[in-house]
Amino acid sequence: MNLRSAVLPCSSIPHNVLRQLPPSAASSADAVRSLQRHRRSRRSMSNHSPPRPNGFCVKALDAAQPYDYEARLFNRYNLSGKLKIAIIGFGNFGQFLAKAFIRHGHTVYAHSQSNYDSVAKSLGATFFPDLCDLCEQHPDVILLSTSIISTETVLNSIPLQRLRRNTLFVDVLSVKEFPKNLFLKLPEHFDILCTHPMFGPESGKNSWQNLNFVYEKVRIGDEDSRIARAEKFLDIFRKEGCSMVEMTCAEHDSYAAESQFITHTIGRILEKLQLESTPINTKGYETLLNLVDNTSSDSFDLYYGLFIYNKNAMEQLERLDLAFESLKKEIFGRLHDLLRKQLFGKSEEGLQRPTLSKLPKNGTPFLPSRSETLRNSNEK
Repeated sequence: MNLRSAVLPCSSIPHNVLRQLPPSAASSADAVRSLQRHRRSRRSMSNHSPPRPNGFCVKALDAAQPYDYEARLFNRYNLSGKLKIAIIGFGNFGQFLAKAFIRHGHTVYAHSQSNYDSVAKSLGATFFPDLCDLCEQHPDVILLSTSIISTETVLNSIPLQRLRRNTLFVDVLSVKEFPKNLFLKLPEHFDILCTHPMFGPESGKNSWQNLNFVYEKVRIGDEDSRIARAEKFLDIFRKEGCSMVEMTCAEHDSYAAESQFITHTIGRILEKLQLESTPINTKGYETLLNLVDNTSSDSFDLYYGLFIYNKNAMEQLERLDLAFESLKKEIFGRLHDLLRKQLFGKSEEGLQRPTLSKLPKNGTPFLPSRSETLRNSNEK
């Protein structure tokens, strides 16, 4: 046995092996015994050394770590700033928003009455046919993207007991006071953020740059984590280039009745006319055709919801009807004046028919209609 080439450590050579060594290896055996005695003395000294302080432990970070250790740390750090967003109502608009959420690295869960499992997988989201299973994932944000008329039913069907107590509820409905009042019926430990992206899959298909995003922080907890969570959600739209407009839900509905409801009403009126493109389209006519395309692509439930759940919509509809009647009276009045001049000549010159050039401002009381005046006089 050649001890110089032995691969076993000296301390692992048994004494019976050392005794069987030939005389030629005596010197080597003595060297081995010397090493063994040295190691035994070191062990005895270490046994009498003072103990290390409690909690003190030396670790080598570079030793025996998994091959993807740094990648795991990076992913853990990266995911710490991301949200788990559950979209309830995964139709066209829900899918439209999900693409942006996933693009920013957030985890998206989806639920809807229809089965969108294949669509969700293609976008990188996870679809849950059962609402209870979705809530068991403990999402940071519950986002309602349902139709306006089904919002209350859907909200009441959510198993709140399966959610975390400080979950953030968000809606993206086109009316704001209605969902706000529904959300305020939730337990007070839930946060509430009412929002309205003033665009959709058609108007925002290329970019969200400079498109208006309206929101009101209805109820956000005082904890830093809850404030930061709401800001993370809003940051999605900020980073997409939206113009962030913070206002109350009441202010939104007042403005929306003048802008969005009137726009949808005119678009649907023009749709009834079945307008078609012509070889001599003007820019204004093409704008009207685009208006018809944008409004007709939305469901009638959306338009119905804009009317029913915005208390300002009825007044705008009455003003629109009054404006149309006023315009008819003005144009027919001129025709009537022209005919009278042809019949009676100069005796009609200088007479001017009163016209209503502009309607009073929104909120101004209307004069009673002719039918109401006759009805009131008959009652007297």
